[in-house]
Amino acid sequence: MCPYLMGSVVHKHEEMLQVGGGNAMPKTTKARLLQNLASAFELPEDVVLDLTRITVTGNAQLLMENHKGILTYEPERIRIRTQQGETLITGRNLKIDSLFSSEMRITGSIASIEFVRFRG
Repeated sequence: MCPYLMGSVVHKHEEMLQVGGGNAMPKTTKARLLQNLASAFELPEDVVLDLTRITVTGNAQLLMENHKGILTYEPERIRIRTQQGETLITGRNLKIDSLFSSEMRITGSIASIEFVRFRG
């Protein structure tokens, strides 16, 4: 629990969020609440909102943090699941050099990075 909530209790129930003893809020309100908290306390939004962070070095290396797993792995195409949807990396001689539960490093000749959001 975030120490900045100062005693408020946050409970997640399927598509609803309940803060303290108050009324349940739609899921989109949860995102706005977390974004406002991140802004108010100057916390990194990517951490608070569970966003994926991608660092690209030239067209030869990509570091992805906070991924949710590999969907497709081929030398010309890698599809990765993220909290927001999928990320598609295309190129030549693509290789996953390191893979951890929430971080991966991809090398090769990267031609494009495409973000495909979940509908809803």
